[in-house]
Amino acid sequence: MRVLLITYYWPPAGGSGVQRWLKFVKYLPEFGIDPVVYTAQDANYAITDASLKDEIPSEIEVIKEPIWEPNDLLSKFGTKEKQVSAGFLSNEPSFTGRMIQYVRANYFVPDARKFWVKPSVKRLASYMKDESIDVVITSGPPHSLHLIGKKLKEKTGVKWIADFRDPWTNIDYFHALPMTEKTKSKHFQLENEVLEKTDAVIVVGSSMKAEFDDRNENVHVITNGFDGEIASGADELDTKFSISHIGMMNADRNPQILWKVLNEMILESTDFARDLQVKLIGKCDSSVFVSIQKEGLSDYVNFISYLPHKEVMQHQRMSQLLLLSVNKVPSAKSIITGKVFEYLQSNRPVLAIGPLDGDLAEIIRISGSGQMIDFEDEDGLKESIKKSYDKYKSGTLKAKSENIDQYHRKNLTEKLAGLIKSI
Repeated sequence: MRVLLITYYWPPAGGSGVQRWLKFVKYLPEFGIDPVVYTAQDANYAITDASLKDEIPSEIEVIKEPIWEPNDLLSKFGTKEKQVSAGFLSNEPSFTGRMIQYVRANYFVPDARKFWVKPSVKRLASYMKDESIDVVITSGPPHSLHLIGKKLKEKTGVKWIADFRDPWTNIDYFHALPMTEKTKSKHFQLENEVLEKTDAVIVVGSSMKAEFDDRNENVHVITNGFDGEIASGADELDTKFSISHIGMMNADRNPQILWKVLNEMILESTDFARDLQVKLIGKCDSSVFVSIQKEGLSDYVNFISYLPHKEVMQHQRMSQLLLLSVNKVPSAKSIITGKVFEYLQSNRPVLAIGPLDGDLAEIIRISGSGQMIDFEDEDGLKESIKKSYDKYKSGTLKAKSENIDQYHRKNLTEKLAGLIKSI
């Protein structure tokens, strides 16, 4: 059985978006499925990691099609405007920045990769005349890729699965884009067309499944996960009481309550002040720097813009506490940061800030990997950090890491393979 995967994020793309399908492609042949990858040539990725090229199976066919991206035009403007294409929306954009945000929101629907749809359909329809493809899978965001799958189904009748790594109209930043009502209506229309016409939908969490169930009767939860062995817990740990956050931290994800609590604890205890080290590995919004400076934490925070994936994994295994900060947005309950699964693999305790009744909280509860603290629970956060610090001082700070084999990429791929064969 042959499957055509259409994905924008593929090595040398870095970050979390590329990991999901890179690992699925790795394991699908073990379940009798031959994947063919279709991706963008010379894409303008916000983050790159050349080391991930080494993880592409040598036997996998990869087709690349040139892509024109309007975001390339941002290179003519300043750093603040470039942030729009790197996953950030500036809270205080310049006039030029406001114009860029407006144009991006209202003229590139559903997203700035929309111009890749037409040439991709033409290329792949021709390819499928000569090559046997049983199932097409599109992975979004960018959700314009689902339009490629929709048109290929209309042209060829091929079975089609739409994979949503993140929501479409319910994504965390949708509410922040300066869209007109007409543009919003277009997004909802396209989303409904995709959900109604695809043969199956894959989502990463139960909340998103509930959101889609009334528009497609074949919705399946296949979470993100981790690859490789679970850490034994015998790794050499940071000598400092390290609290590490891996991944981008935009304004919605900036845990101001944490910076306030850490400042209080530093003032209350000279021992804590001496031992504390915060590591933020990944791009951070300017508001994060401002908050940290405001709370007098600049000397305690180590900003690391980006590291290759292997080095990130090492930092995770060495950290005393691993921080997860959920975006404080209306859709917070449905957000499952992909990083949580590699946190589980690292076998270190997780400190998460977000809704107590969300999908992420359920994963942390089931795995016994740490504690979820509500956005506004300052006392609870302080008490949790104090308990962790006491265990750090006594050398007993550990994670339970139970029931996490279900999140191994191979087990998740087996579930995916079953869905592919079922349609």
